[in-house]
Amino acid sequence: MIKSMTAYATADPDADDLSISIEMRGYNSRYLDISIKMPNAYAVLEDKLRRAVSEAIVRGRIEIRVTVSNRKTDNGAFVVNEPAAAAYVAALNRLKTKFAIHTDIDLSLLAQQKGIIETAEPSAGLDAAWDLIEQCLPGLLAEFDAVKIREGQNIIADLKPRIADIEAAITRIESRAAGLLEYHQNRLKERIQGLTYGLVAIDEGRIAQEAAILADRTDISEEIVRARSHLGRFIEIADGESAGGRPLNFLIQELNREFNTMGSKAANASISQEIVSVKTELEKIREQVQNVE
Repeated sequence: MIKSMTAYATADPDADDLSISIEMRGYNSRYLDISIKMPNAYAVLEDKLRRAVSEAIVRGRIEIRVTVSNRKTDNGAFVVNEPAAAAYVAALNRLKTKFAIHTDIDLSLLAQQKGIIETAEPSAGLDAAWDLIEQCLPGLLAEFDAVKIREGQNIIADLKPRIADIEAAITRIESRAAGLLEYHQNRLKERIQGLTYGLVAIDEGRIAQEAAILADRTDISEEIVRARSHLGRFIEIADGESAGGRPLNFLIQELNREFNTMGSKAANASISQEIVSVKTELEKIREQVQNVE
């Protein structure tokens, strides 16, 4: 089953004096990359949360934003980060000296700076906060996974008609490739007649021999067999229980390689046109697969 890496889910657990809001977003990425933003007082919980999420998600960039409201401390208990305030004041004084500024430092300007004045959070609130987060995680991750599955079905709905178009193109290419022997015979005759102005008799046996050599050099039957095999494997993986973007992306690379070989070997205008169309579809498929987990 294909899952998209694009997803969104929220949870808002609440108990006693704590109210927590968790927002989780997923984006495509080659690897698993989890970014967590939460209040500084609860930052020690980030590793626990990261480990829990990494056990449920295989790949993608995951952005998690956690906000915590503690009704015991939201009514006026604050702490001042004195080292940060001192560093900020020192920086402002250096600017005053350098540019000969004579105004006083405004306390309101200092208070507005992030990290200078923060809400005080009692350490006892950490366990309670983690208990709330841990309790809501299964539901949050299930909702997130459901969105990934739903988006994955949309990807499948787009991919399957494109795969069918490529399969139809392979059938047409195969049909046209079957006529390459006759095509080479006719081209050889035309070239000989053009060079000799029709004054030299054509040796049909020699023409047939040379055309057979050319047809063998331009034979694309093996590439057609492999391309069909790759397409079959692509659908098999996409419909399987453990579909993954990496094997699908690998198959697209292999398909591109087979069609490139067909184009260079066949050297036939009608086959080349089909291959151009196929490669356009493969590029659209590749773009979709980039978002598969």
